[in-house]
Order: sequence, then structure tokens, then C-alpha cells
Amino acid sequence: MPIKWSALKVSEAMDMIEGFIEQAAEPLEQAKIVATEARKISDIPQYVDGRLVCLIVNIERIDSIRSSIEAVRESLPSGAAAEEQKRIESGNQLVLVA
Repeated sequence: MPIKWSALKVSEAMDMIEGFIEQAAEPLEQAKIVATEARKISDIPQYVDGRLVCLIVNIERIDSIRSSIEAVRESLPSGAAAEEQKRIESGNQLVLVA
């Protein structure tokens, strides 16, 4: 039974999201380094250190985002995006013989 929604569009959206995440990965890694170094400031209050730890944990969630992207891809019906792409490339020709 064919699906009524576009697996190809979902796959393309995941590609775009992944591209944006990859662009953000290096700046986020730099931010994590700075936050880690900020924790080493002498006599930093514990409540500030706790917030820095929280910030670092949030930055590290980029791996969770990547896992979510992969989970979406894995939830697509096997081969549906490729089949849809093939249909688009072949055009809308009428089939004379079934």
C-alpha cells in the first residue's frame, strides 16, 4: 500500500537539519570549551558553577539531536524515499501496459 505523505520530503528535511547541526557543531564545541574553562575561575560561587555545568550539558545535547535525526530516518518506510525520487526523475508518463 503506497504512503500518502512524502518520505522524500521528510528525508530532505532531515538532510537540511543535519546540515544546520553540522554548521553549529564547531561553534558549540568552542562554547563548551569556554564554559569548561569558566568553571576553573578561582572562587567561583557554587550557584554559578552549577549553571555552567547545566550549560555544558545542554551544549552536549547536540548528540541527542543527531540521534533524533537518525531516528526519524529509520522510521521512514524502507526504500520509500528512493522510490519516490525514482518516480520524480522518470516523470509523469502514463503507463500504457500494466
